[in-house]
Amino acid sequence: MKKTVLDKLERPLRDLRISVTDKCNFRCTYCMPAEIFGPDYPFLKRNNLLSYEEIEQIVKIFISHLGVKKIRLTGGEPLMRKNLHHLVEKLSSLKDVEDIAMTTNGILLPKYANDLKEAGLKRVTISLDSLNDDTFGKMNGRGIKVKAVLDGVDAALKAGLTVKINTVIKKGVNESEIVSIAKYFRERGIIVRFIEYMDVGNSNNWKITDVYTKKQIIEDIHNVMPLEEIASNYRGEVATRFRYIGTNSEIGVISSITDAFCSTCNRARLSAEGKLYTCLFSSDGHDIKKTLRDGKTDEEIKKLLRNIWGKRDDRYSEERVSKLQSHSQVRKIEMSHIGG
Repeated sequence: MKKTVLDKLERPLRDLRISVTDKCNFRCTYCMPAEIFGPDYPFLKRNNLLSYEEIEQIVKIFISHLGVKKIRLTGGEPLMRKNLHHLVEKLSSLKDVEDIAMTTNGILLPKYANDLKEAGLKRVTISLDSLNDDTFGKMNGRGIKVKAVLDGVDAALKAGLTVKINTVIKKGVNESEIVSIAKYFRERGIIVRFIEYMDVGNSNNWKITDVYTKKQIIEDIHNVMPLEEIASNYRGEVATRFRYIGTNSEIGVISSITDAFCSTCNRARLSAEGKLYTCLFSSDGHDIKKTLRDGKTDEEIKKLLRNIWGKRDDRYSEERVSKLQSHSQVRKIEMSHIGG
């Protein structure tokens, strides 16, 4: 019998986000800046990654015994992991999986979208931070053009996948494009989620003065295309939803900095090297890979996972301001290992 597990703040576990690789073909300045993640950067070797069979085993336990309903595959760039559709096929065949999605930069979707859809993937969230080639090329750190991502959007739609767009807004870089991005994807019937620039990891030199806030984002769009706030789809949804008045079209804003949603967070994250993190801003993870490779039984692993979640009391985003005021330095896992 499936049982819900609650943490110390009475938050249930519902979503599991799995990073399948720490490698990426972009060098986004807010995630994997090129000056740190250079040609000699020691990315994880294959035997340090969880195998697809190990991921399948751990997901079975999360679904059967801990109440997980949704799976999201992330990276790095998940499509850099060979034969990812094989993993999707394994996971989509599991009983009680309600949803399997993936976050990607999109440029490999023309090659893989059909295989992913046939394997059971339902949705993709594609990252695109600008519609201007120069701005986008600087942000992705590789000079990659916008068309490469839009081709991925087209491929995903053609394959029958539902598409959303994630756009990170950094003050002084791309806030001038908020309205044009909103207009472009509104016309295409695709939901955009604008994301406040976050202090994930330690390598992006994050400063709170670089944050363009949820309030500013909504004001910019509302002044041109009036908006009204609408209810969440479910408890724990990370984006605040807004609808263009008089339509069924919507956008979302993910506001970890100025409007924290820790109180309803129901997500666990399995890193590329097989560590379980209970917060996007965690410092340390729990080594699940070692537990698997030590030959522990499913029952033993279930007890371990329930214990980890049961002791969870993370609320980093709610505590961020006090940490900044005290100038305390918090070492955090890099996004390239844990995904978004």
